[in-house]
Amino acid sequence: MRIRDPIHGTIDVSDEEKAVIDSRYYQRLRHVRQLGFGDLAFPGATHTRHAHSLGAMHVASRVFQAVTARSSLPADVRARFSAAVRLAVLCHDLGHMPLSHASERIAPARATLRLPPWLDAVAEGEQATHEDFTAKLLLDSSLTPIIEQRYGSLGITPAAAVGLITGARAPQDPGFSHAGVDWTPLLRAIVSGELDADRMDYLVRDSFYTGVNYGRYDMDWLISNLNPAVKDGRVYLALSRAAAFAFEDFLLSRYHMFVSVYYHHTSVNFDYMLRRYYEEAPGEFEIPSDPEAFLACDDVALWYTLRRSKNPWADRISTRRGFKLLAQFTERDVGYDLEVLRSALVTGGFEHFTVESKGVLSKYFAEGSGPSLFIADMSTGRLTEVARYTPLYQRYSGAVRLSRLYVRPDQIEDARNMMARLLGQAVQS
Repeated sequence: MRIRDPIHGTIDVSDEEKAVIDSRYYQRLRHVRQLGFGDLAFPGATHTRHAHSLGAMHVASRVFQAVTARSSLPADVRARFSAAVRLAVLCHDLGHMPLSHASERIAPARATLRLPPWLDAVAEGEQATHEDFTAKLLLDSSLTPIIEQRYGSLGITPAAAVGLITGARAPQDPGFSHAGVDWTPLLRAIVSGELDADRMDYLVRDSFYTGVNYGRYDMDWLISNLNPAVKDGRVYLALSRAAAFAFEDFLLSRYHMFVSVYYHHTSVNFDYMLRRYYEEAPGEFEIPSDPEAFLACDDVALWYTLRRSKNPWADRISTRRGFKLLAQFTERDVGYDLEVLRSALVTGGFEHFTVESKGVLSKYFAEGSGPSLFIADMSTGRLTEVARYTPLYQRYSGAVRLSRLYVRPDQIEDARNMMARLLGQAVQS
């Protein structure tokens, strides 16, 4: 099967992949938007996890082919590894909840999913995440036998795909080794790493659909400069030194997309109101643990619930009546004192709320989970961890922080006048 995609052109799909795509669990992603409330700020941003996952699979294949072209892997081993990577990337977003990340705060307890113990090592807490749900759908749903039947002849199991997505490894999983060398780190880096197929697709896709230029980078040059790097019997993803500047551009693109798109003040505004709705109307909308019930848990179901709800926050969301942005700043801005502004709003009787947005550009760097990308000197074979090679990685590996104050729409002008007086007093003093 061939699929036409506005970002990558023609995407080839195997019969095995078509069986997964045709499943109800993958088709559910047609009704989960990639950017949640993003279309309220960028009207074109109505693209879905369904399209993104197809694009990411295509990018993963391009990366894998470029890397293994510089290896001596036999054709049959290469085919198995490629199929596993493509399957993992295709399925990596299956567990996303309505409006993408916005609804994870009401996810059920992780224990209710009854995941196998070998996944406990990568658990992020007691509350289930979208990765936990992805693992559940792959390991214990009606999708599981489809993968077993279609990929069994290739020696690929649902557990193997979950391992590439989460970083955990099932006890009985044979892994991805050849001639005594373990290729798992490289395959895992393509699925989830510093320069993974997920990020490489969503940056250009989100940039295209939002109509901004910030997410664009030189994908072709990056892919053409990726290599396999053997270190201590394991194979890692390595970028040749000639493309180090392109990687820095990739980092900058990701940073700018966070600030301008992913943390746009309108999206943050409605995300907060959705959280207040969940807090004030508990049980009105729930994320079910059961895989069959999860099939009906998508954006359409949430919007239907919001429109029928009597909760004032739900009404504001469904009628697009958000609060107005009064002030926003980062830790680098001067002249703002969040506590002073907040106290003045309370004293003045303004209905308001504060949102602190924090996003980690590189969770791998922060967690110290080991290198997922090296910079390679192709003339000498020397490998350097990307975090040590480029100062820009240090600069942009930390968290993006934005502090914002929102005020009820009919009070915004009075609030702005009050803030101007406060800032004027601060300057005079």
